[in-house]
Order: sequence, then C-alpha cells, then structure tokens
Amino acid sequence: MNIFSVKTKIFKEGEGLPDFVLTHIPKLKEGSVVVISSKIVSLSEGRTANPKDRERLIKKESAWAKKTQKVWLTEKDGILMANAGIDESNGNGKIILLPRDSYKSAIRLRAVLKKKFKLKKLGVIIADSVPMSRRKGVVGVALGYAGFKGVKDYKGKKDLFGRTFKFASTNVADSLATAAMLTMGEGSERQPLAVIENAPVVFTGTVRKGDIQVSSKEDMFRMLG
Repeated sequence: MNIFSVKTKIFKEGEGLPDFVLTHIPKLKEGSVVVISSKIVSLSEGRTANPKDRERLIKKESAWAKKTQKVWLTEKDGILMANAGIDESNGNGKIILLPRDSYKSAIRLRAVLKKKFKLKKLGVIIADSVPMSRRKGVVGVALGYAGFKGVKDYKGKKDLFGRTFKFASTNVADSLATAAMLTMGEGSERQPLAVIENAPVVFTGTVRKGDIQVSSKEDMFRMLG
C-alpha cells in the first residue's frame, strides 16, 4: 500500500471542492482511495462561525455534550469526540464546524472523480482527527466514505489454529483515514489531500452509514460513561 499526501494552495471558504481536488490531483489510478481533510469540505460549505459562538454551537451540533476539565465531550454523527469536532486550527480567526453530511460529500466527489478519470474502482474518505482515551495525540477517523466496504469481517472464519472468530472485524475506513492523516499532518503542512494506492479494500458501489458504527447499547465501553 502506498500513500501520497498532496501539497496544495490554501483553500478559501466557499471555494468549489471538486475543482480544487482536480487541480491538485490531475491523475488517478484504478483502485485508488482519495482522502480529503474534513476542514476543506466544511470550508466549501461555509461551515464557519465566530469563536464567541463556540459553546452554543457545540451543544447544537451534538447529540449530547458533557463539560470536562479541558473540553466538551460530545457525540457527533455517532462518534465520540471533543467539542463536536469544532476547531479553530487553520480557521484564520474563525471556528470550523464539521461537514453537514460527510457521506453525501464523499459520494458526490467520488462520482465526479470516477467520471473525470473513467474509473470503475475508486474510494473516497472524508477524514478528521480525534483523540483516543488514555492515549496521547490524535488518530484519523472516517467521518464519511464511499466506494469500498468499511469493515472487514472475520466472524465465522478460522484463526491459525482452527478456532472460529465470533466477533473480530477490522475497521478499514478508520484505519485508512489514520494512515493518510499521518502523512497529511495536523499543522502548517498544507496537505489536505492524500491518495492511497493498492489499499487492501473491497470496492463497492453502495455504502451504509451504519457499517462502521455500533449503537450505544452495543458499545462495550458504555458502562464507563
């Protein structure tokens, strides 16, 4: 698997996302996965606000929000994250909210790129970074994706010694998002795009939002909340 981050000009609020991507990614191979920072998706949608409105918007954007010592712990789009994903970094004085619907954004962009490059197999990920409990730093997360199966399921298969897996699965979408975000960076790198080639994915035309999510009732960590 090969990952190439893409250096770009600074994305301006309200700028067209497909044109921006095509300007900086002039070629794509069959079977590629394109990763886009959620920040530029949000900026294309005008999802910015005054920092004074941060607390109100955190509550508005979240399914629930709980104030902690440093941040608001929230649930946004089925993901536990800080401050509903609202961030000031690279906002040029504004706060940036998450995209309205990252799955729809991924589907639309995939359709444009498939047509432009005449591809049959293509994946798109809208990626952001989130902290992990009891771990330093952040990792990538797929807010939305299109074109490939988000989970590799091992249930019913055998391990090395013939034992049948009952629960095991690999989160493909978030794993690819993390790998790409590592090359894209979090600061002033100006690399909001990445291309993954030869990724171990199963391409498909249909993606369901719930494929990589579990309900709060099924969450093995819910007793700690």
